[in-house]
Amino acid sequence: MVITLKRREGMTHDEFTHYQRNIHRPLLTSIPEAKQCIRRFVVSYPVPAPNCPEPDYDSVVETWFDTMDDLNALFLCENWQKTVDPDHKNFVDLSSTGSIISREEVVVG
Repeated sequence: MVITLKRREGMTHDEFTHYQRNIHRPLLTSIPEAKQCIRRFVVSYPVPAPNCPEPDYDSVVETWFDTMDDLNALFLCENWQKTVDPDHKNFVDLSSTGSIISREEVVVG
């Protein structure tokens, strides 16, 4: 699963990054379902890139699950719905998120 996130209005990129790393991420990793269901979790942040356009997003989240059952177990559990998901509004512009459930196809490497 790949998710694109943009910071909420009034928040700087640094504030967004700090919140995602130090407040939101510990919420996710504190619930037992995350440990049980997620195989790999990666967050990418844009870096300065001369001669390139400004990034459209403040982070891209990649989450690997072994099965769709694992994905559903996480997103449908009470801990996700009551603790983790409601926190997104504190740092994410919910109207601009994008996501895709996908199968990775390695082309190089």
